[in-house]
Amino acid sequence: MKFKALRVSETVDKAGKATFKQSIETLDLNDLPAGDVLIKVAFSSLNYKDALSATGNRGVTRQFPHTPGIDAAGAVIASSADGIYAGDQVIVTGYDLGMNTAGGFGQYIRVPAAWCVPIPKGMTAKDAMVFGTAGITAALSVIKLEQRGVRPEEGPLLVTGATGGVGTVAMALLTKLGYQVVAMSGKPDAASYCQRFGVGKVLDRSEFLTSKKPMLSARWRGAVDCVGGEVLGTVLKQMTPAGVVTACGLAGGTEFCASVFPFIIRGVELLGIDSVEIPLNQKAAVWMKLANEWRIDWPADTVKEISLLQVPDHIQSMLKAAHYGRVVIKHEC
Repeated sequence: MKFKALRVSETVDKAGKATFKQSIETLDLNDLPAGDVLIKVAFSSLNYKDALSATGNRGVTRQFPHTPGIDAAGAVIASSADGIYAGDQVIVTGYDLGMNTAGGFGQYIRVPAAWCVPIPKGMTAKDAMVFGTAGITAALSVIKLEQRGVRPEEGPLLVTGATGGVGTVAMALLTKLGYQVVAMSGKPDAASYCQRFGVGKVLDRSEFLTSKKPMLSARWRGAVDCVGGEVLGTVLKQMTPAGVVTACGLAGGTEFCASVFPFIIRGVELLGIDSVEIPLNQKAAVWMKLANEWRIDWPADTVKEISLLQVPDHIQSMLKAAHYGRVVIKHEC
């Protein structure tokens, strides 16, 4: 059986310089890797990791040609695994999907059964991909904050990189749960976007990063950092005593500079968020929350639906930091 996929191919010139090209290609099911479950993908979504894979980042994808797409939702076509049957609606996010295993930017994927979560009742494949990996990551951040005792009445929470995928879902969840959210963004027109989620104040990144002092005035009881780098270092300096920061992004850099002062003077906690390799039962529990009590009514223009042909343009937009909200990819039938 033939199907369409966005493929990334590599060309190396005589000087050894590699260039990467994205194109829509026709593949055969035999081109897919071995796996227990064959899935016809109805929807995927666009994430920063996909943009890195699609432009040849070796830390994400080692071998090319390759089909990116770390998220996929659709119907099982064939299964050799107990408990998963043809016709089942499933979600696949994380693990190796779209990294070194052909991903959701193809109309079909073949994966291990241990990667598949049933789509909860009341949630469609599109609903699932509006959340996607970004939604799982944001939800895990909120769960960590709740587990550490961060309550809405204790003061404002900060969300950095607020207009991106994880930031968008984090804002939506936190405001839904009654938290006072302050957003931070490097985009000059971010305020109107963030206000659609009930965010009252938006900080400009350039002003946020002005001070090099080892400690700053205590402002945030909790924070979801979707940026990393210098932004994360500055967030830590501004936490209140017993403040909690979840780290789940790297668009601002993989390294940050910080002193021990926030940790030993204010007792700040820095918690890493892994949405890729967590056990499947934990993922399933998060999906149930997102389908039920954490279900989001998305404001207009915060979710875009695109075709596979439009993906390359949106990848460029994401890499240029001109991207807002969530982008879902609808595959043709």
